[in-house]
Amino acid sequence: MKQEEIQKIDQAMLWHPCSQMKDYEDYPVIPIDHAKGVWLYTQDGRKILDAVSSWWIKIFGHGFEPVKTRIKEQLDKLEQVIFANYTHESAAQLAAHLTGLFDGSLSRVFFGDNGSSAVEIALKMSYHYWYNLGHPEKKEFLYLSGGYHGETMGALSVSALDLYKKIYEPLLPSMGVEIQGPDCFRCPFGLDRDNCDAQCVKALEEKLEKEAGSISAVIIEPILQAASGMKIYSPLYLKKLRQLCSAYHVHLICDEIAAGFGRTGKMMASDHADITPDFACLSKGLTAGFLAFSAVLTREEIYQAFYDDYTKLRAFMHSHSYTGSALGCAAACAVFETFSDPKWMVEINQKGRKIREALQSLADHPQVGEIRSIGMVTAIELVEDKAKKLSFDWKRRLGYQIYRLAEQRGVLLRNLGDIIYFFPPYVINEEEITFMTSTARSAILEVLQGI
Repeated sequence: MKQEEIQKIDQAMLWHPCSQMKDYEDYPVIPIDHAKGVWLYTQDGRKILDAVSSWWIKIFGHGFEPVKTRIKEQLDKLEQVIFANYTHESAAQLAAHLTGLFDGSLSRVFFGDNGSSAVEIALKMSYHYWYNLGHPEKKEFLYLSGGYHGETMGALSVSALDLYKKIYEPLLPSMGVEIQGPDCFRCPFGLDRDNCDAQCVKALEEKLEKEAGSISAVIIEPILQAASGMKIYSPLYLKKLRQLCSAYHVHLICDEIAAGFGRTGKMMASDHADITPDFACLSKGLTAGFLAFSAVLTREEIYQAFYDDYTKLRAFMHSHSYTGSALGCAAACAVFETFSDPKWMVEINQKGRKIREALQSLADHPQVGEIRSIGMVTAIELVEDKAKKLSFDWKRRLGYQIYRLAEQRGVLLRNLGDIIYFFPPYVINEEEITFMTSTARSAILEVLQGI
């Protein structure tokens, strides 16, 4: 099909995610013909550098051969089988890889379909655990301001971002309670992220002290709150949170969906604080973005609370048609095998520093509030007033203008409001880093000059 044909059918029939479709009148959808490494090749012969790993999933870039090969081998043997009473080799191999995370402390694995379903599984398991132990009153979940955990109803109920949540609040379960969390750029204590005592944990501590008896779990994105603007906080906050959850007999759920698999410079973001949650939710990079797939890891003691005679009705009766997908398991095994080479973590941190250094010249701009980075994540927050850290009016859509201008020049940068972020595949090379950062820098300066 020609590009015009694809666009015509798309406009007439398709509804794209996270989009105001009216915008597509001015910026028509871009048909992609193929992709390789960090590059997307359009139907009309252009190429665009994928600086956001296609929504944070393509950790090794497009067309990564080890994962492709493993999927093809699996496809010739078995693509899927019912995962109740049946299993397969790739599932067993993946379980061995997954339970090796967190020093082996999370020894049980439950598979899901995507990130939101992993969050829902963890929420249900946590509550059901307390129920089986005779504590049905523990049915609330604490989540942090700025937190985001997916867009199904249960996941939204423990997320804080109004852009995705507010309109649906009348429909949402009432199990989630928002707690003021860390906001290091606008720290209410006036402290620096790298030089504080995580005083911001006090709000959560006070809530647990008063109401732990009704709280099932605290759910967080460890170290990196991605959807709220790539906000990075201190590992000490995470350490203190782990201690509080243990002291007050409340589960800790770590949503590693965006930050796991090397993105922050360690295999899991929780590793920065050297803590182990009670539940870990994994997706996105788990299959290197080849297939929708997720996993929830948990402790043996939680698993044992469900293990009993059938007539006791203690089983976890949760299922997905594609649970344990043989193709997904095979892809994930290839990801773990790739990470067995220590060069990847070294390169992630080296390349992350190069990206930060290439953008550092923007730090003195009066409309650049902060440049923050960790591992292979860098974000630039634009502000109207640097001294007051005052944001621009969101209706001006400055970040969106930068995104569109950079895209026209060959770099895909999806903004988060007026935060421009870099989340590229780990295979990006120095020349591509230079092109990505110089294109972004020129787009940022041009749009800011226009205001």
